[in-house]
Amino acid sequence: MKTPFPRLFLVVLAALCLPVAPRAQAEKEETLNVLFIGNSFTARHNLAQVVKAMAEAGNPGLTFQPTSVIYGGRTLADHWRLGTQNIVKIASLTEAEEKQTVAALEKAIADDPKDKYALSALARHRDVLANLESQRTHWDVVILQSYRDDLEGEKSRYAEYAPKFVELAKAQGAKVLLYVTTPTTQNAEALTSPPDPAPVQEKARAIAALASRLDVAVAPMSLIALRCQTERPDLTLRFVNDAHLNQTMAYLSACAIYAGLFEKSPVGLPIDSVTDIRYLDDKSKDKDRDGDPITRTFSEKDRADLQRIAWEGHLEFEKLRKP
Repeated sequence: MKTPFPRLFLVVLAALCLPVAPRAQAEKEETLNVLFIGNSFTARHNLAQVVKAMAEAGNPGLTFQPTSVIYGGRTLADHWRLGTQNIVKIASLTEAEEKQTVAALEKAIADDPKDKYALSALARHRDVLANLESQRTHWDVVILQSYRDDLEGEKSRYAEYAPKFVELAKAQGAKVLLYVTTPTTQNAEALTSPPDPAPVQEKARAIAALASRLDVAVAPMSLIALRCQTERPDLTLRFVNDAHLNQTMAYLSACAIYAGLFEKSPVGLPIDSVTDIRYLDDKSKDKDRDGDPITRTFSEKDRADLQRIAWEGHLEFEKLRKP
């Protein structure tokens, strides 16, 4: 029996009127508000932006929105003194709490007018106080960078202050990642033999115990650096003329943060370059502190090796967490 024309027309018209989602919208759309707390080991190479590029490349539909609170050379203990805990809890921060922090910083400056960190923090917190409602953000992720404050195991200042920040972050519903740097083990020259693994593994075990107790993710850079130095001794991980991580170590760090945040491998990600923010001099802004190109584009082999090493280091660390 044939379908009457008017009825068929209505069926076709209804089908044509159904909304068709673009392919990009078919992916799960999500926004992550991510707070990075650290010093130049987070600021250099625009690390948060490298992580953003990897996160969005590896998670179609994701918008990764990073915010950084940076004080050069400072640790989590310093950040606490400078009021960064208020930024962690800014979604619920009261005006009275922020006024108290501003007053404390003003007193610190009165006591020591040369305290440049307090001066910088005071400017930040005065801005927060003046624009509190517009700055309220519910963080989905808080990343806590270590810096030479994690070398004494359970007695370290990092082990003392990381839990304070974790408690505040979790109260806001945020996931926390410990970005554990390794400034003391990064090599500026190619190695002829692997470094001593004992202190690296000792530190990794201490961080694993801390992470298990706090139930947080980790980017274990000392362990990952050791693996890179063992498998690719030809690669360097810091500048010769600058005591900071170089582009290779920054790439490893971004891969490790990606692995920790998403609990999946960075292998296959298309991101293949890192650009530092510090240049050689005003006449050579296209060169890094060692006089090499400020942007390092990794070969296909190097990119694949770095991604794999970061992931294998992540898996090795996760085994340390298990009882």
